[in-house]
Amino acid sequence: MNAEQENPRRRTKKMTDPMNLIKETLARSQSALSEYDSKRFLSSFGIPVIREGIAPDAESAAAEALKIGFPVVLKVTGKNLFHKTEVGGVVLNLRGEEEVKEESGRLLKIQGCEALLVQEMVKGDRELVCGLTRDAQFGPCVMFGLGGILTELLGDVVFRIAPLTPRDAQEMMEEIRARKIIEPFRGEPAVDMDILVQILVALGEIGLQYGDVLEIDINPLKIRSDGKPVSVDALIVLKSDGGIYR
Repeated sequence: MNAEQENPRRRTKKMTDPMNLIKETLARSQSALSEYDSKRFLSSFGIPVIREGIAPDAESAAAEALKIGFPVVLKVTGKNLFHKTEVGGVVLNLRGEEEVKEESGRLLKIQGCEALLVQEMVKGDRELVCGLTRDAQFGPCVMFGLGGILTELLGDVVFRIAPLTPRDAQEMMEEIRARKIIEPFRGEPAVDMDILVQILVALGEIGLQYGDVLEIDINPLKIRSDGKPVSVDALIVLKSDGGIYR
């Protein structure tokens, strides 16, 4: 049984402690938390994440989808599967049990797939990116900008050295070229600035508190139709020393 399929009752207790997630991941000689564990880590700092569940097979995936509510997203997950789209490991907008079972069967055949992530399908046209990186000179730095496929294409991102004040976070939002994206957009309300500030400040705190966190990438940070941001995909990369926690 892999780590993502262990007893959920025992796991829920561990998930409340981010340090345990780091220790367990490094003990398995893995360089990054799984997407599922990355979101649980972020959630413990008050960063909003989507509703999702882990499923080891097609029947379980369909059951998770029923609990979450349709439409749903299916993703492959495995200790070496960090770039899911490139291997055809993401399916969007599934609207029924039979669709989920059919796509689950296909995804589970992808090399390296150990289980499936079943996630709510978030409505909203706006996508942002948030993250953390460690600069050799300045230490932990928080990143914010335009997300989704436009992150690499346009490079519209800004950085701040941690820790961040709420004012620092607000200034970051004002500095991106596409700053109008956080204003009312296509009939949707402005982005909830309080939540966005909370996310950026929290990322700075993580960088200061957890030296083994090398990078955090939240992309996309999707803006729901009510203006509230939520982490749809996330990855936390760790420093490691031969798999031994320091």
